[in-house]
Amino acid sequence: MKKKILWIVLTLSLAVNISGLGTIGYHYWRNTCITPAAPCPLNPEDAHLYQSLGLSPDQLAKMTALAGSFHRRLNELEAAVADKRNLLIDALGEEKTDLSKTETLRKEIAGYQDEIQKEVITHIAESKKIMTPDQKKRFIELLRVSSNNGRVHSPFSPNGGNP
Repeated sequence: MKKKILWIVLTLSLAVNISGLGTIGYHYWRNTCITPAAPCPLNPEDAHLYQSLGLSPDQLAKMTALAGSFHRRLNELEAAVADKRNLLIDALGEEKTDLSKTETLRKEIAGYQDEIQKEVITHIAESKKIMTPDQKKRFIELLRVSSNNGRVHSPFSPNGGNP
């Protein structure tokens, strides 16, 4: 009887150890396969998705130049949006709010935001021209994860966020 209990305890212990090692191995594999991109040199708190694609030196040089011009343009547009937002806040802070002035400022901000979205889409299209088919696929996967707050599938997708 004691031998039987000992075998059961050892078997359960082995099963728990194997499960633990399997879980650790899975997380190690997942974290090494989906490496985070290096921080953007122009914007340290941001990261370029293309930096984790394994680009060749030639591709990397082209992508770096493309990213530099993109970020300069984006910074200009973001500065314009910030200026308009400050003007809007000032207009809202006046004793009597001029609704036509605030509406004009809101439309100007929306116009800059639309221009930012167009710049981003153009940048992505230009970036894809530099990549191989496998890199494009990985880039789109990273883009999806980035835009869904780290989730592979959006929780708002038609299938409830399930693959």
